[in-house]
Amino acid sequence: MTAWLSFLVVFLCSWSLRDLVVEACTCVPIHPQDAFCNSDIVIRAKVVGKKLMKDGPFGTMRYTVKQMKMYRGFQIMPHVQYIYTEASESLCGVKLEVNKYQYLITGRVYEGKVYTGLCNWYEKWDRLTLSQRKGLNHRYHLGCSCKIRPCYYLPCFATSKNECIWTDMLSNFGHSGHQAKHYACIQRVEGYCSWYRGWAPPDQTIINATDP
Repeated sequence: MTAWLSFLVVFLCSWSLRDLVVEACTCVPIHPQDAFCNSDIVIRAKVVGKKLMKDGPFGTMRYTVKQMKMYRGFQIMPHVQYIYTEASESLCGVKLEVNKYQYLITGRVYEGKVYTGLCNWYEKWDRLTLSQRKGLNHRYHLGCSCKIRPCYYLPCFATSKNECIWTDMLSNFGHSGHQAKHYACIQRVEGYCSWYRGWAPPDQTIINATDP
């Protein structure tokens, strides 16, 4: 009986710990432009290999990448060979496929290594919109001094001239919204920031809120 009770206690504790870990990764929605501006490294790359590194309680996955293009981070690390992430998705680890897709990957540099996770912006390259690709090449740079303020409930108003109100959370969430896919918040010659749409189609669902 004692052995059975001991097993039951260990099992329940393990189950509770697993539940806690599974729910541990929570990310705040972030516009791609902010993800770009807040990252040390932004690259387009293809994953050509992976290796589980035996460090930490769950290990770290090291992806070997073939860098196609760098959009941000030239001064820090002009060429990226490895991308590190938590091995467990519950700890915000990213799962990338080997020798299959090209990815946009954003990350931060710690002790000479590039780390990324679920709260960073990463996406299969062919899923990016034309506006997002143009943003990576030029437009997002123009808005790094601007502030994108999320709006969860209407009405929302800018409180300073360098703010753009991000309303995707009214109908979508994070990167999947219309503004995230098609807009950049850039600084104008006059000194204020405003949304720039480029060639994006208007959003017919809540056009007054997202199509200034």
